[in-house]
Amino acid sequence: MAQRLATEYVKTRLHLTEAEMSKFVQMLADHQVTSQVKVIENGNQEFVFQEEAGEEIVLSFERVGRQYISSGTCRVTSLRLTNVLRKAIAEFKGSAVVKRIYATFVMIYTYELGRVVKIVEVKGSHTNVVYEYQDTLGQLEKLFRRTEIEREISMIHDQINHLLDMRNEVSCLTMKLDIDSRLTQLTRRLFILEA
Repeated sequence: MAQRLATEYVKTRLHLTEAEMSKFVQMLADHQVTSQVKVIENGNQEFVFQEEAGEEIVLSFERVGRQYISSGTCRVTSLRLTNVLRKAIAEFKGSAVVKRIYATFVMIYTYELGRVVKIVEVKGSHTNVVYEYQDTLGQLEKLFRRTEIEREISMIHDQINHLLDMRNEVSCLTMKLDIDSRLTQLTRRLFILEA
């Protein structure tokens, strides 16, 4: 099995409430990670995590209303710190792009709402998608909407045919102009739907 050299957290984003911030600090303690909290201006907080081997990382949390928001990057070599950050992203529904760096390749994990949605392997200039989340429910919903549009198109065709028949039967110029106006509206709507 390949030896991981480092893990790089790119575009990491966590939104924590005050209660979740307490859970976050407890999670660090449970994994024997020493943390120092520095409260800086406007209630913002800066966490310094240190592992027994001496490696440390710094995460800044900006206070926005009743939430603490952390966004940034860090590079970690400690397996313990890597696991704590991974669990924090999963538990607190964070998002991130995580690069696990090995000697001959890089694995890139994309997290959204705490779940892995894509895994890509990069070897030199070659990339290979290992996993990608398929939103089956979303795809079915799109398909349903597409059939709904097709039904509306069919109804518009029926209305246009009916109005054309009426136009051929009517001799009054004012009524023909009204029908033409309605036909213009329907053809515009039809054009939008078919695009």
